[in-house]
Amino acid sequence: MTITEISWGAQADLPILAILQLIPLVAMITVLLFRSGRAVFQISLVAAILELLVAVELYRHFDPAQPGLHFAEQLRLFGPLAYHAAVDGMSIIFILLAALLTVLMVLYTPVRGLADLPRLMAVIFGIEATVMSLFTTVDLLWFVLLSTVQLILVGYMVWRWATSPEKDMAFTRFLQFMGTGLLLLFIGTVMLGWNHHDIAGGRWTFDLLELAQVKVKPEIASVVFFMLFYGFAVRTPLFPFHGWLPLVAEHGSVSLAPVFLLGLKTGIYAMLRFIFPLLHDAVMEWHVYVIAFAVAGIFYAALLAMMQNNLRRLLAFAVVSHTSILVIGLFSLNHLAFQGSVLLSVNFGLAITALLFMVGLVYRRTNTLLLSRLGGLFDRISLLGIVFFVAGLSIVGMPGTPGFDSVHLVMEAAMERFGALITIAAALGNVVAAGFLLWAFQRAFLSQQPYGTIEKASGLEKLVAMLMLLTLLVAGFESEPLMILVDKSFVGLDALYGSAGGH
Repeated sequence: MTITEISWGAQADLPILAILQLIPLVAMITVLLFRSGRAVFQISLVAAILELLVAVELYRHFDPAQPGLHFAEQLRLFGPLAYHAAVDGMSIIFILLAALLTVLMVLYTPVRGLADLPRLMAVIFGIEATVMSLFTTVDLLWFVLLSTVQLILVGYMVWRWATSPEKDMAFTRFLQFMGTGLLLLFIGTVMLGWNHHDIAGGRWTFDLLELAQVKVKPEIASVVFFMLFYGFAVRTPLFPFHGWLPLVAEHGSVSLAPVFLLGLKTGIYAMLRFIFPLLHDAVMEWHVYVIAFAVAGIFYAALLAMMQNNLRRLLAFAVVSHTSILVIGLFSLNHLAFQGSVLLSVNFGLAITALLFMVGLVYRRTNTLLLSRLGGLFDRISLLGIVFFVAGLSIVGMPGTPGFDSVHLVMEAAMERFGALITIAAALGNVVAAGFLLWAFQRAFLSQQPYGTIEKASGLEKLVAMLMLLTLLVAGFESEPLMILVDKSFVGLDALYGSAGGH
């Protein structure tokens, strides 16, 4: 890849990317100074909305017709640890998603009635700050270091606000998988920096632009690819690197940590940002094997989902199944594949967040998520059931939902690259997914055997549910602006993979 294919599209007049990272940090410190739950909630809501407004302002001033990285900010630090931040349309769509989900999480938190609100809000804003940094940095080493901080905070959330007596087991499994993934990422990152050092005259760097100008040596390309791919696949999560998810889903915190882990597909983003531009030859050599694992993962996870009696574990396997569909699209290696995978990641994030929130509100009332003990919930909490139903349809890409256009793009990309067999397999997996999600909805909400006395939805719960429903519908019927936003983000990748993908 040449310097013209990844370039600074515009320098920043106002350090808006730094502001996006600083607002959550200031909010994190501020909420710890207050004891009153009402004051903490009000400050948190103001900070989260302010962050969302800044993200919208970034979107408003971004020119999607211009390729390259925009709003560049640079600060020289020690050695290779230079602060380089910039965004393209792909970055902005993930930034908007992160800011929106944080607002919804702030609204949802007092609904859950959790204790220790200042500490919880501080952790939420700390994670948001790292997420904003992940989506703006163009330095691979910074990405790995920030990922470490983020996963430490998320791990603390998994353990501290868990609802199961077996939370220690879930936390241990989380640390094992995420720690291994981070170690692999670090090794692959150091190898890329060493490759640049060896070829470019003794200079260490981890900056995307500079790494892209140096070809990775063939003898280490595959090793670096697997180090980075495995590290990101654990976070995605992709079969067979998903072993942490069912335990964390069942025994960790019900909704909050999973939203950050599953609603924001940082693994998919990182593959597009770093792996695909830097390791073209290795991607071309191994992408068919990745597709094979993804196809196996669709049906493996879908069949396990249909065997679950616990609603949280069912959703965990639903995530693995649909992530496999997403990866099939991504590794189809053409423009439609890249565009569809980003849109599907965002739409999937909205849908899984809605499902997690509704599951959390059901758990608050019933203190159980065993499908054998649930039933008849729709009569008392019909709005929550409607949101669950629409989110489930969004997961499988029904028309009028956020997933429809993105799933269509992914399937079209797979057909163009691999032909009918892989595409039919992905489509059949999607049908199976529709079956187990609708089955779960029927068991929990429409079953004839009622759970018992169910508390009706409160005003704040209705607000959260309505906002989620409105977001899903708007994203479903107004997807064209998002497609335009990300369209020019893949000019460099199109140049690299155009002949392979047929675009």
